[in-house]
Amino acid sequence: MRGLGRRVRVVLLVGLAAVCVVLFPAVGSADDTSPGAVVGVAELPQGIWVPGSADAKRLTYWSSGPSGRALSSGAVYLPGGTPPPGGWPVVAWAHGTVGLGDQCAYSVRGPSLPERDYPYLATWLAKGYAIVASDYVGLGTSGPTHYLNGVVEAHSVVDMVKASTSTFPALSKKWVVIGQSQGAGAAMAVARNATSFGGPELDYRGAVATGVPAYIENIVATVGPGVPPVSVGSSLNTYLLFILSGLRATYPELNIDSILTPHGKALVDLADDSCYDAFSAAVGGVPVGSLFTRPLASIPGIGPILESYMGIPESGYDRPFFVGQGLTDVDVPPPTTLALAARMTANNQPLTFRVYPGDHDAAMLASLTDTVPFVERLFA
Repeated sequence: MRGLGRRVRVVLLVGLAAVCVVLFPAVGSADDTSPGAVVGVAELPQGIWVPGSADAKRLTYWSSGPSGRALSSGAVYLPGGTPPPGGWPVVAWAHGTVGLGDQCAYSVRGPSLPERDYPYLATWLAKGYAIVASDYVGLGTSGPTHYLNGVVEAHSVVDMVKASTSTFPALSKKWVVIGQSQGAGAAMAVARNATSFGGPELDYRGAVATGVPAYIENIVATVGPGVPPVSVGSSLNTYLLFILSGLRATYPELNIDSILTPHGKALVDLADDSCYDAFSAAVGGVPVGSLFTRPLASIPGIGPILESYMGIPESGYDRPFFVGQGLTDVDVPPPTTLALAARMTANNQPLTFRVYPGDHDAAMLASLTDTVPFVERLFA
């Protein structure tokens, strides 16, 4: 009987361990800093769950910044029901601008525009996709945020997929990336680099991007004290100051502060720790020329640096991708995205391009009619 009791205890312990594996995802070794290695798993506040989520968690994981290994974080949203054979296919959500302060992170505060993002993401969740959403390196974790740094954002997204699929057995290794605005730029960087960044352990299928910030580097290159006062939306001032913050963080050797007025430097400093909505309200009426003592173009080599930092590659894509553009978009002017699409088509890239009536935000929701079947075909 004593031996039987010992066997019963062993069976109970094995069963309890199996339950723990299902309920409490594993966290990697504290010494493992490889891309996608998970540092921590925490509950995501229910107030920022995507509607229709059966469960949601916040992950902290290792990724890559400009100078090497860096921490990132993000959210995982699981659909309800029983996973299909092979697990839930994964949609990696590359979010738009929320701000640069850690308190602004998607997995901390949720989206800046919940009325736009939640219905959009709920559509994908209802179709049976798990959603994984990186905050991007430095947003919600230690270190600076490298706003619009395409390579850093691509690493963040790919490594979030690695972290999520290694932590949750119910997730498939098959995945696509979808992104809007800043996230559209990130999605394009992912599309260009996912196969090499993800390696053989992931099965990347393609991308969807709406409101792609095409050739923004050419506009940024013209800023300086000679820029005349123009009536531009507060969002454009916000984007510019966030870009200056990101450039300063990524390339300290450029000494961005040296071309800024005291007021300009103060606003870039403020941008470093601000969320989009409050910061946008504060800088909306500021003349761009008042930020600079000399042109950004006076920094040697700034043109190629800007292109490397935020440029959207015109070729080199190895999986199908979809680009959608709003015809009345004032955040991303349609002529720039139309020019990008034309050059990609001339370069025989696997592009599907569509335009929609409406502005920057409207195009994202309007595109679902086309992008849902597009993604279904990618997973077929």
